[in-house]
Parts: sequence; C-alpha cells; structure tokens
Amino acid sequence: MDAKASHDCILQLTCVYGSSKRRPMLKIRWSLSAALPLVLSAPLYAQDQGSDPDGDGNVIVVTGEGLEQAASTGVYATSEIYRDAIIATGSGRIEDALRNVAGFQQFRRSDSRSSNPSAQGVTLRALGGNATSRALVVLDGVPITDPFFGFVPLSSIAPEQLGRVRVTRGGGSGPFGAGALAGTIELESASLDTLGPVNASLLVNDREETEASASLGANLGSGFAVVSGRWDRGQGFFTTPQDQRVPATARAAFDSWSVGVRAAAPLTDDVELQARVQVFDDERTLRFGGADSTSEGQDASIRFVGRGDWQFDALAYVQARNFSNIVISSTRFVRVLDQRNTPSTGLGGKIEVRPPVGGGHNVRLGVDYRRSDGELQEEAFSAFTGNLRERRRAGGTNSDLGLFVEDDWQIGALLLTGGLRADRTVISDGFFRAVDASGALVSEAIAPDRSDWTLSWRAGASYDLGGGLGLRAAAYTGLRLPTLNELYRPFVIFPVVTQANAALENERLEGFEIGLDWQPNDNVSLALTAFDNQVENAIANVTLTPTLRQRQNLPAIEAQGIEAALGLKFGQVSFNGSLAYTDAEIAGSGASTALDGNRPPQTPELAFSATLAWKPADGWRLAGTVRHTGAQFEDDQETTSLPAATTLDAFFQVPIAGEFSAVLRGENLLDEEIVTRNSNGAIDLGVPRTVWFGLRYGF
Repeated sequence: MDAKASHDCILQLTCVYGSSKRRPMLKIRWSLSAALPLVLSAPLYAQDQGSDPDGDGNVIVVTGEGLEQAASTGVYATSEIYRDAIIATGSGRIEDALRNVAGFQQFRRSDSRSSNPSAQGVTLRALGGNATSRALVVLDGVPITDPFFGFVPLSSIAPEQLGRVRVTRGGGSGPFGAGALAGTIELESASLDTLGPVNASLLVNDREETEASASLGANLGSGFAVVSGRWDRGQGFFTTPQDQRVPATARAAFDSWSVGVRAAAPLTDDVELQARVQVFDDERTLRFGGADSTSEGQDASIRFVGRGDWQFDALAYVQARNFSNIVISSTRFVRVLDQRNTPSTGLGGKIEVRPPVGGGHNVRLGVDYRRSDGELQEEAFSAFTGNLRERRRAGGTNSDLGLFVEDDWQIGALLLTGGLRADRTVISDGFFRAVDASGALVSEAIAPDRSDWTLSWRAGASYDLGGGLGLRAAAYTGLRLPTLNELYRPFVIFPVVTQANAALENERLEGFEIGLDWQPNDNVSLALTAFDNQVENAIANVTLTPTLRQRQNLPAIEAQGIEAALGLKFGQVSFNGSLAYTDAEIAGSGASTALDGNRPPQTPELAFSATLAWKPADGWRLAGTVRHTGAQFEDDQETTSLPAATTLDAFFQVPIAGEFSAVLRGENLLDEEIVTRNSNGAIDLGVPRTVWFGLRYGF
C-alpha cells in the first residue's frame, strides 16, 4: 500500500475517534489493526536480523524497551517484581502479583473477576480508598487508566506477557507526573527472547472455570512482532453470604478477553520504532441476576526511542473505551438503572530528550499531554412499575499539559537528583442533564470552564556507604485532576445516593521519606523506608445524611508509616517478604468536620506478604504465599468495618515433556472469609478456596 493509502487509513481513525456511539468504536478497532502493519512494514523488512547494514561492525539490536531507567530511581522507595514472580501467583492475575509490594492497595479487596470494573482504583501508601487511581499505571510507558472513571482495566493485563514491574512510591514528577500522586506502577512487556516463538497455557479450576492464553512471536527483519491473546470465563462464586441469599442472588460470573499486537523495528542504528494495538472486552455479573456490567476498549500507541548521544523518547497514544452497568434493586430485584453507554476517549503523548551535558549529570527535558473526554448515558426506571422515569446525560473534557526537567548528578558515592514540573490543567464542557419519560427537563447543570497552572517538584539524595549499604532521602509534591466521573456522574447504591461535584479541585500531595537499602551480596537484600505524606484537597465520598453522600474535597488525608522489604536466597530456596504499617487519618473541616481524626475508608493499618519458593531445577517452581490485610472501615463515619483477613496461596509447576509443564495453583487455600463490602449489613465476599490445574507450553 502506498503512502497516500496509509495516510487515508489513519485519517479514518481520527474521524471516528470522537464518536459517542458504541458502533463506531468497532470501526476504530479495525482501523487500528490495519494501521499497525502499515506503519511497521517498511522498517521491519528493511534489514536482516543481526545485520550490519553500514559495514562498520555494529549490529542493530532491537529491544522493544524504553530508555534506560534514570539513576534517580534509587533515591525513591522502589520495588521490582520479576517475571518468575509475576507468572507464579495463585490466581494468575496481575493484581495478585502487585499485592506483594509494600503499600499497594486496591479500592476493594475483590479482584478483577468479582468487582465492578469502575471500582478498580489502585493507590499506594494507604492514602485513602478511592475508586479512582491515585497511582499512575503505565504499560510500556503508556498510561492505561480509564479516561472517564480513572480505574485500571486490570483484566486486560496479561501477566504472562510481562517481563518486569517497577513500583515507585511517593509523588511523581517527570513524564505524566500529574497522575502519579501516590507513585508510579510501570509494567514492562517481556522481550521476544523471553517469550519465545510460542507461549501458551490452559487451566481449569474446581468450579469448571477456564483461563487460556497464548502468544506467537517472530523476528521480522531486524525487528520483531508478538501477537498475544487471553480469555478468562467462568460461572464465578457467590459473593453473597449463604444467610443473605435470595432467589435473585447470582454468582459473580465473568467473561473477559483481550488481543494485542506489539512490534518493534529499527529506523536507524540508534533509533527504534515501537507500536502496540490492543482490543479487550470484559463482562461481569455482580450479586443479583441481571446486574451485568461491561467494559471494553481499543488502545493504540506508537513510540520512537533514540539511544544515540542525544537520547530521546517520543510517544503518542489513543484510547477508545466504553462502560455499561445495570443496577438491580436490592429489595424488589428488578432493574432500576441502566447505565447503557459511557463512551470515553483518551489522547496523549510525550517527548523526552536527554542531552549529553556530561560532568556526571543526566538531564531529562520534556513535555507531555493528556486529554480525556466522555459522556454518561443512562436511564432510571421505577422499581414498582418498571416504567422509565428519567434519561440522564453527563460528561465533559479534562486535559493536562506538562513541562518537566530533571537532573541526576553523580558525585562519587553521592547521587543528587531534582526535578520541576509545571502543569496547565483544564476542566471544560462539563454538564449534567436529566429529562423525564416525556422529554421534559427535570434538571440541568452547566459547569463553568476553568484552568490552572501548578508547579510540582521532587528532590533527593542517596549515598553509597560501601558493603552494599546505602542511605537515601527524598521530598516531593504531586498532583491529580478529578476525573469526569467524580465531577459529573452521580450514582445510587440503594438506599444511598452519592452526588457528583463539578466544583472539585485538584488533589495535591506533599511528602518526604528517608530510607536504607542493604544488599551485601546477591542472596540478601533489605529495604526500609519511613515516610510522611499528606494529600490536600483529597476527594472522598462524604456522608451528609444516612442516605445522601457527596464527592467533596477534604482538607487533607495524612499518612505516616514504615515500609519494609526483605529478600533471601539459600541455594534453591528463596524468601521474599514485604510489610507496610501506616497511621492515616482525615483532617476535616466545614461539612467534613465530623470526620476529623477518622481513618480514611478502605485503608488498613497493617498489611504484609511473604512468599517462600523452591526451584530445584530449571522449569520447576514450588511457592507458597501468605498475605495479611488488617481491618479497615467501610465508610467515612467508621460505622461499619471489614475484618482482617489472612490468606494462603500456592503455586506448583513441574516440566513433563519438552516445553510442556504441568501447573497446580491454589487461591485462599484456608478458605478464609474475605469481606470486601459491608453496606448496612449487606455483605460481599472475596474469592473462596479455589484450585486450578492445567498445562503450560514455552514458559
């Protein structure tokens, strides 16, 4: 296909991108799939793998990775999870691997099979439970949070396609720093060498649920391409306790799939082109029959990485997402709300440059941009007659333009680092409109447009004392915009109504930490961090009356605590543990005065994880993981609580023939009762004892 045809295809993507209907999103799916081979076809076949096109003895090596991690990573509290641990969890899900990191927290204790997708917010350092993520989550450098709700589509992430996860706690700066209020979670795809040409698994559990995944990879010229897919489906378990079930009670059924294409190719000796396309769909049922939710997305990104004297990383991405949800009355068990359509789109990109300044300095300069727009479309029905009562629409546009500069300065054993970031945030086009069944206006609100400039910074130092012992200290600020969901979308969990608030202000974090790292050899590692963080204007659902809440900016959430991580290796046996103890409380005033001194909801005081593993030979792994999550309050009034829970998971893999291995996994083997929600005595439970068995090929 010639250049004009390629341009026309990409132009089609731009034309259909802004549509708020579900059908045009399918057009995006096909356009993205068509555009990828067009972009990559020329460079992929331009040179032979391992070739020396210039005859200078330099062989082109394509990694599919970003630039080398900055030295400043070691100044902040950072944890890494490697592939062996990522693919050896009891559940086989990414959130299970992340729970091994001190301070990682989901909004609720349920996983991405038995929770509402819009509640899949993640945070770090117990900075308050929130369905919106307070941590920035990126996949190969691309932010993946939902443009409307701010949740992370965890079910779309296939752990078996990852090579490493890096978690940095504390306020962010640098690229996309405005989303890194509590820290950054970086997911990195595995290389083709790691995945191999064929990689597949098929497992079934004791409820006859299935998990299937596969990838095909190949070298194409001097580049490579990987096609991958995953499909999870099952009847689920009863999240409702036995004594609260009614005829309408349903299992938490799930059916999710994702398909992705990732490719990389050299443009020159030191410039690499990377591209990714992913399509995913997720369907779940929660608590009652007919209470179905769907989440779907089509994402694409293109990235140019330069590793010459002037290093650079240029990235652009597009997201097309949709969400729907049916709410069933908990008293009459009929449909009362149909959130039939919530189309949203996200656009963004960054340009980062690292000039060769020398003198022990590593300077990063750049600009990034993110834009989110979306619209809620829902209908409310009478629980008594089933007739339509209201049609509601709500939505708007948020954008963030960031300028950043950072410098790492190595002076012998001392590393100094500092960064500044300026963000221009714009909140615009916000509205809420409700009409009755006849089309008559019931209520309407048009939010005024507003914009602001905010300066963020971070600075720190580390000193190598020798013998594997290092000290570090850092201070930082952070920023998060309210999401479109928080600004404009009210919701009801009968009988409680939660109002949106178009006047919400940006959240701001201020904090500092000191830490110690000790690694005398490859078999021992210890990290200790003490921190003090405060989120000003923290967004929370504030109780106004027993049946009415509103999203409001609290004066602050304050959190002080200690994080610890320990790694030991004794020949074939290894131990990895993490612990987080956090003293967190709300600072309230005005309507939230009654909350002053309360612990933020969904925030445990103590959480720890410990994994003991044995690898007697290549391809073998036997591991057991104990996790404990302390008691936490369900609501801001501290009227109901979720008891502490301690679980045991296990993983066993043994080679059986060639590239084939048998796998046995266990979740919550002690069948601990995990309470994930308590709404005035109405309880939801997490995963019960579950055992998986299956085969893997190529792992």
